[in-house]
Amino acid sequence: MTASDEPVLILAPVGGDAEFAAAILAEERVAARICRSLAEMVAGLDGASCTILTEEALLAEDRQVLADWITRQPPWSDFPFILLTLRGTRPDPRLTEELGNVSLLERPFHPATLITAVRFALRGRRRQRQAKAYLEERERTAERQSLLIRELHHRVKNTLATVQGLLGASARSATNIDEFYAAFSARIISLAKTHNLLTEDYWQQAQLREMLENELGPYNDADGTRVRLDGPRIELVADLAVPTGMAIHELTTNAAKHGALSVPQGRIAVTWDVRHTGPDRALLLDWTEQGGPSVRPPTRKGFGSTLLERVLKVQCQAEITFDYRPEGLHFRMEAPIPSTRTVPPY
Repeated sequence: MTASDEPVLILAPVGGDAEFAAAILAEERVAARICRSLAEMVAGLDGASCTILTEEALLAEDRQVLADWITRQPPWSDFPFILLTLRGTRPDPRLTEELGNVSLLERPFHPATLITAVRFALRGRRRQRQAKAYLEERERTAERQSLLIRELHHRVKNTLATVQGLLGASARSATNIDEFYAAFSARIISLAKTHNLLTEDYWQQAQLREMLENELGPYNDADGTRVRLDGPRIELVADLAVPTGMAIHELTTNAAKHGALSVPQGRIAVTWDVRHTGPDRALLLDWTEQGGPSVRPPTRKGFGSTLLERVLKVQCQAEITFDYRPEGLHFRMEAPIPSTRTVPPY
């Protein structure tokens, strides 16, 4: 038997029982600590594995403090006591009733008898600790499942609302059924890509770089110079990831139709960082195009800009700016990053 971080407490203030028991346990490499009073023993029970104590030690003191500790044990705990009694005498029934999980050992005892009793008590205590760990894990799992269900309801509701908005806006901006189908399908595919990243992490977080690579990757060249992505690793929670993913899709679509991605020499640089203000964090994202057709401010707002302004501002409390520079569009977003995720990670 190896030494334990939870010692065996020994309360036997009269005679040499305490020293004898401690010596026997030391030979078996069982950590033990001798207590000089009942109060000292009770103070150490929370960090102990079992207790060896004598009848006279209990009968000589007020046992209420011990009874209170036994009563306050958590449901998984049934602390083991080894009560040393005198051979040929009947143990006081009050003591066995108060202690509960008690083994009786007559004195004088053989070392092997004591070791057997202690090993039995230690094994029982280890099983109790295992039961505690199991119950705690079950409780954490149940709590996490409940949170996942609530998050799933929330995410489905938001997704349906987003799809409904995409449907209406795509229909209003399209001039024919083919144009409507192409625009609506592309936006649904973009939404699905973001949700795929989220579901890989139980609907919780998606990496910003992966979101950008999903949209811009097909437009990059072999040496990776047409699209440049630069920023630290950052994971966005669902309520920020979905609108940001839609914004990236709209910016990419606009660049492919009218901006830097519509000509071979066009370039896009996306940079991002995290700004810390005390305990709060904010995502700073810059989208810069160059090398494309000359840019002029639009005469009317399309669905893409409407999405960026309404969804990002309303759902993410983001501050966004558009700068229609002649050399290329510059878009900037600053959005608060929630400090905690809804569901704890595994």
